[in-house]
Amino acid sequence: MHMKVRDVMTRKVVAVTGATSYRDVAQVLIDRGVSAVPVVDERCHVIGVISEADLLRKEEFREQYYGEDYRPPLRQRLREQLGRRGTTMADRARGDTAADLMSAPPVTTRPYISVVSAARIMAAHEVKRLPVVNDDGRLEGIVSRHDLLRVLARTDDDIAREIHADILDCALWTDTSGVRVQVTDGVVTLTGKIARHSDARILVRMTERVNGVSEVLDRLEWEVDDLSAGARR
Repeated sequence: MHMKVRDVMTRKVVAVTGATSYRDVAQVLIDRGVSAVPVVDERCHVIGVISEADLLRKEEFREQYYGEDYRPPLRQRLREQLGRRGTTMADRARGDTAADLMSAPPVTTRPYISVVSAARIMAAHEVKRLPVVNDDGRLEGIVSRHDLLRVLARTDDDIAREIHADILDCALWTDTSGVRVQVTDGVVTLTGKIARHSDARILVRMTERVNGVSEVLDRLEWEVDDLSAGARR
């Protein structure tokens, strides 16, 4: 059914501390081939995220802030005021450590959250990645947009296998041996016979929740229409 963040996240995550110099952070990003890293405290609690954009912003603002006529865009100024709790871009331009330059507080997710929910968090906060933390706030992994896109881009065969394994083969409340599944470009067509109309509706709803499914076409027939008294199909 719905994949969880733990199913797609990267577990071996490089992180830096707040005291790490911005030059060392840049080297980590280059060496690891990543665009951002979490910033953690001595107990591995995530306290922020530092990205390529944060490092480049330092270089940009270090020059521009000392220019007499420079004034940053309104949207950027508002974001700084709301997100940095009084820390100005000039302060960040003068900073030399990850703690000075990072985006904080961090936007994080939990390993047991669905990938759909994680995608919504990313969209709401306009971020490309989320540190994954346990209930104590300690770092367990990181999930990126690319990780989530891999879920949405599942093959038809993979989707069909999950429907059979996790839905039809586990439907202990009814006999699903007469149900057939066809998947084409993420569109699932359910055909065949099942005992009750309510069983068919449950199968459709469960299939709709499978990651990668864009639509479910209900072509099922049933013996008893228990959703409308006395009706048969």
